[in-house]
Amino acid sequence: MHLLTVSGIAKKDERGFELKNIHFNQEKLQKIAIAGETGSGKSTLLKIIAGLVESDAGEVLFEGKKILGPADKLIPGQPGIVYLSQHFELPNNLRVEQVLEYANLLSDEAAAHLYEVCQINHLLKRRTNQLSGGEKQRIALAKLLITSPRLLLLDEPFSNTDMVHKKLLKSIIRDIGARLKITCIMISHDPLDILSWADQILVMKDGQVIQQGSPQQIYQQPINEYVAGLFGTYNLLSQSVTKLSAGTTTSVKHNKKVFLRPEDISLSTKAGEGLETTVKEILFYGSYYEAVVQAGKNKITVRIPSPTLSKGDTVYLHFPGDISWSI
Repeated sequence: MHLLTVSGIAKKDERGFELKNIHFNQEKLQKIAIAGETGSGKSTLLKIIAGLVESDAGEVLFEGKKILGPADKLIPGQPGIVYLSQHFELPNNLRVEQVLEYANLLSDEAAAHLYEVCQINHLLKRRTNQLSGGEKQRIALAKLLITSPRLLLLDEPFSNTDMVHKKLLKSIIRDIGARLKITCIMISHDPLDILSWADQILVMKDGQVIQQGSPQQIYQQPINEYVAGLFGTYNLLSQSVTKLSAGTTTSVKHNKKVFLRPEDISLSTKAGEGLETTVKEILFYGSYYEAVVQAGKNKITVRIPSPTLSKGDTVYLHFPGDISWSI
C-alpha cells in the first residue's frame, strides 16, 4: 500500500483556474518536490492533500483511508498530515517552550530529540516576539512536528529566508526524513533546492502535471522549454549547428532541436577542435563561470571552470559525440 495516493484530483476556483486530473503516488520516506511557475496550482494541490481545500473530483488516500475536505469535517485537516504555509503564525509574546508545550504529543525524550533536529534548544526561553524570521519558521515547523505526523507538506519553506537561514533549514528538512522518519512533499521555485533533495519531481503548468520523474530525468530530459527553463540555463540548437562540430554524430530526428545544458558542451582555444565561435560575455557564478559565445545567429552558453577567456576571443566548441536528447 502506498503512503499517499492522489487520483484524478480536479478543482476549479472562482477565478476560473483549474486543477486537472492530478495523479501520483508517494511511498513512505520518499521525498517528492513540486515545481512550476507561480499560479500553476502547486499550493492548491498541497492544501487538498492536507484536507484544507475541497476538491471537485477525484480522491486522496492517506495510509489507505480517504482524506475528507472541509465539506465533510467541522475542523479541516487530516490526522497524521501537517502543512507548513508560507504565511505561518505563532502566538504573540509567549515563550517558545510554552508554544510547544501546548501542542506536544511526544514524550520528553522524543520532544528533546525533535528540538535538537530543528536546532531550537537555545530558543526555548525566548518570547516569540524576540525571534528572527528564520527562527520563527523553525519554531513553526517544530510546533507541527511535535504532533507526531507521518507526512509533512512544505509550501515554499525557503521563500522568506536569507542564505544563512536557508542553508540551516535545508539541513533540518533533510534530518526530518533521515532522523525523524517523516515523509515530505515540498514546493520550491529554486532548482538547487529541488534537484539536490528530491527522489521524484512533479512539474506543474496551468493546473496539470506535465512531467514527472527523477531529478536526473527532469534536468537532462525535459519534455519542453518550460520544464528546461525551470531547472537552469539551457541551449536549444538546430541539428545543423551541432553537425558543424568536427566528429559529431547525432541520433535526433531531423525536425527536432538539440537540447544541451551548458556543462554538456566542451570548449577549446585550439583552432580546428570544433565549431568556431566568438566570446560575447563571461558570467561569474561563484563556483564556476559561463561563457556566452556567438555561432552565426546562435548564442550558446558553456560552463567553464575559470575565467581564462575575454570578450572577443575566438574559441571552438565541441558537442557530445552522441546527442540523443531533443525537444
